[in-house]
Parts: sequence; C-alpha cells; structure tokens
Amino acid sequence: MTAWSTAVRATHLTTNAAWFGGSLMGAVGLNPAAAEGDDERQRADIADEGWTRWGPVQGAAVALHLLSGVAILADNRRRVAHHRPTTVAVVLKTALTGVAVAAGAEAYRVGAAYGDAREQADHDEDARRRARALGERLRLLQWATPVTTAGLLVLDAYLGEQQRGLAGLLDRPSTAPGR
Repeated sequence: MTAWSTAVRATHLTTNAAWFGGSLMGAVGLNPAAAEGDDERQRADIADEGWTRWGPVQGAAVALHLLSGVAILADNRRRVAHHRPTTVAVVLKTALTGVAVAAGAEAYRVGAAYGDAREQADHDEDARRRARALGERLRLLQWATPVTTAGLLVLDAYLGEQQRGLAGLLDRPSTAPGR
C-alpha cells in the first residue's frame, strides 16, 4: 500500500467520522439543547445557529468523503469487478452513501422550511400546523444521517477485513514464537 493510498483511505474514514459524529451530536446534543430555549423562536434560532456553524465543516467532510471514495474505488477497481463479496459491499456502500447525502439534503431543506414556518406561526394557524408537521419530519430526518453513516463505517470495516491476510490477530498462529 502506498502513502497516497493510505492518505486517501485515512481521509475517507476521518471524513465519514466527522459526518457521522456531527450528525449524531446534532441529534443527541444540539437539537435537544436548543429545546431548552424560552420560546419556539429562541429554540429554532439556537438550533439554526449551531447547524449554520457546523454546516460548512459537514459540507467539506461530505465532499472529501465522496472524492476519496471515488479514488478508493478507482484504486480497487479490479477487486470490485472480480470479487463478488467486495462488489456487493461496494454497491451497498454506494447506495447507502446516496441515502445519507439525500437525507442530509432533505434535512437541510426541511429545516429551512421549518424556520420559515416558525417565523409565521405566531400569526398564522396554517403556518403553525405546517411548522408542527415539518418539525416532526425534521426529528425523523435528523436520525437518518447518523444511522446511514454508521452503516458506512460498518461496511468500511467489512471491506478492510477482506484485505487482511490469513493470519489475523484472532487467528491461530501457524508457528509458536521461539521455535
């Protein structure tokens, strides 16, 4: 394995970790903490501020993750084409990546619509109903990204295990040390 390959794989894993970790922190920490605000507007503003600050970092992580994934795929094209378990894992990983990107984009879109509806909710019953519905959808979507990116981490571990030689840490040694 070359230094380039190691750097690309490290980038792929660390960007997935940032994508997963940031999304999980938002679902577990930021959004519930924002719910401690005094009123709906303050709660929405707190969550919006946190996601606005994290957004460029997450966007860069996703972009680098996708680019490094393409580089890894190019580097392993023969194995992907000729080794069925790898092919299946890569197809699944590609589909799951698409779902994660789509879920993140939809959460961004729904979050913006939710913010707009919240601004009008004080004076408009329809906006209040729309905000409730969008809020429910957003609560579901906020878990889609950490779930799917966790699946990507599992698939990366599986693909890494496929590249190991026969003698792994838990495999029975072929010769005893010192013999």
